[in-house]
Amino acid sequence: MLEPSNNDELPVIPGKRYFTIGEVSELCAVKPHVLRYWEQEFPQLKPVKRRGNRRYYQRQDVLTIRQIRSLLYDQGFTIGGARQQMSGDGAKSEISNFDSLVDQMIQDLEEVLAVLKT
Repeated sequence: MLEPSNNDELPVIPGKRYFTIGEVSELCAVKPHVLRYWEQEFPQLKPVKRRGNRRYYQRQDVLTIRQIRSLLYDQGFTIGGARQQMSGDGAKSEISNFDSLVDQMIQDLEEVLAVLKT
């Protein structure tokens, strides 16, 4: 299976409250060990941990992971550069974060609309 080259090709995020690391791995086209590594590198990424240290990611975590993925894989940032972008150094980064959240919301609402029309 080919990995999507950018976030536009990633699957839609289902309307669930929590996601397992396996589900997030599929939703973001990133292997679980990469997600665990990113948790150490990006302070914004803090999944809830329950029994047996099992990780549960929320929707915002999935969006954050997709943003990190875009910075690293699509825009060519290093881990340090992506961390700097994510930390909000500069208004441009915050606008980009906001734009990606709005784009995701629009996509989700369009899907809801399509379901309602059927």
